[in-house]
Amino acid sequence: MTKLWQLSAVEQAAGIRDGRFTATALVESSLARVAEKNAELNAIVDPLSEQALAAAEQADAASANGEALGPLHGVPVTVKVNVDTKGRATTNGMEVFKDVIAPDNSPIVQNLLNAGAIIIGRTNTPEMSMRLTTDNPLHGLTRNPWNLNVSPGGSSGGAASAGAAGFAAINHGNDIAGSLRYPATACGLSTIKPGLGRVPAYLPHAKAERGMLAQLMSVQGVICREVKDVRLGTEVLMQHDPRDPWHVPMPFDQSHGDKGLPKIGFCREAYGYPIHAGIVAALDKAASILEAAGYQVEEIETPSIKIGRAVQQE
Repeated sequence: MTKLWQLSAVEQAAGIRDGRFTATALVESSLARVAEKNAELNAIVDPLSEQALAAAEQADAASANGEALGPLHGVPVTVKVNVDTKGRATTNGMEVFKDVIAPDNSPIVQNLLNAGAIIIGRTNTPEMSMRLTTDNPLHGLTRNPWNLNVSPGGSSGGAASAGAAGFAAINHGNDIAGSLRYPATACGLSTIKPGLGRVPAYLPHAKAERGMLAQLMSVQGVICREVKDVRLGTEVLMQHDPRDPWHVPMPFDQSHGDKGLPKIGFCREAYGYPIHAGIVAALDKAASILEAAGYQVEEIETPSIKIGRAVQQE
């Protein structure tokens, strides 16, 4: 029998709306999974179990009263410890930040809450969220659910580990140079890096602007087991917040009008590393599906990762 934590976020939200199960039952199922696996994974480093159960009771009361329900009403989610969650420490994996308490929610946290989501915990990140592995002296090492001796990637390794283990169907992360995409790859999950300005971002606790690299390249997103949950979670995160001057409140679904469908760049190259035959076959299949849907797919070559690293360090 399928357990509630095993359902997609789309299925979880539909089940609550249809009255097939309660938000409390769903959150309890997710928390039981966390209790079973998190000790060995260390994906969630700031658990919010009590708060989540209280929020689930409120969600069930809203359902019983016939109130309008958000698209993620009662659905468990996780957020990364490098964004502000009111009343919690925004550590960013740093000992020096362990007492930096957020005075308010960041836009992504507020958008999740506005959609009815229930945050069951906050996930690990490397120091300053700047490595492709997830380990730090404050919170420790995060492991990959598929193999405890293998990295879950970084910097959103906690989010990916939580997603692969089934703690939550939607797990927030962020990405400058692969911090959503690499952990998703390492843990067999789905993600997308939204374009700059599509998802609002802001840190209420911050005393100064972030560096230009972060301002020009950092975006917020989600890591999920299923593509449909990436779509749902991303649409929720994209809701407007006036605190981010970079945010462009464009519709999630846009008509391409007379221009036709956009071109899609398709890349088999992996920066000089060999690609498993099964991955190449999956890429080819995806390209064929897109072409059948009317998209123009062109194989491209990307700049070397060494060039990117050199530019980043200038």
